[in-house]
Amino acid sequence: MDLLAEYRRATMFFEAGDPTGAARLLEPIVEAEPGNASVRQLLARAYFQSAQLNRAEEQLRELVDRDPSDHYAHHVLGRTLERLNRHVDALRHLRIAAAMHSANDDYRTALDRVQSRVAGGR
Repeated sequence: MDLLAEYRRATMFFEAGDPTGAARLLEPIVEAEPGNASVRQLLARAYFQSAQLNRAEEQLRELVDRDPSDHYAHHVLGRTLERLNRHVDALRHLRIAAAMHSANDDYRTALDRVQSRVAGGR
C-alpha cells in the first residue's frame, strides 16, 4: 500500500466533507505509522467531525501524550470533551491551548464558553 497516496486520498475525502470515509482510509495508516502525528491528527479530526467522539479522544490523548506542547491537539481534545459533556475535563485542555496560543480567537471563545458552563453548573 502506498501510504502517502492513501493519506492524500483521505485528505481529499475529509476536505470534501466525508470524514467517515477519511477515517476508514486513515486507520490503517496510523496502524502502520503510529508515530506519524500528522496522520493521527487528521484521523482525530475525522472522528471529531463524524461524531465518533470517543475515538477522537483516544487519538487526541495520544497526540498530547507524545507532544504536550501541541496546542492544537489540546484545543481539539478540549472541544471533544466539551461535546461529550465533560466540561471540567475539557477546561484543562482548553486552558492549556489558550495559554500556548493566546492570539487564537477560536481557542479563547471555546475556553470562555466552557468556563461559563462549568461556573453555571451545566
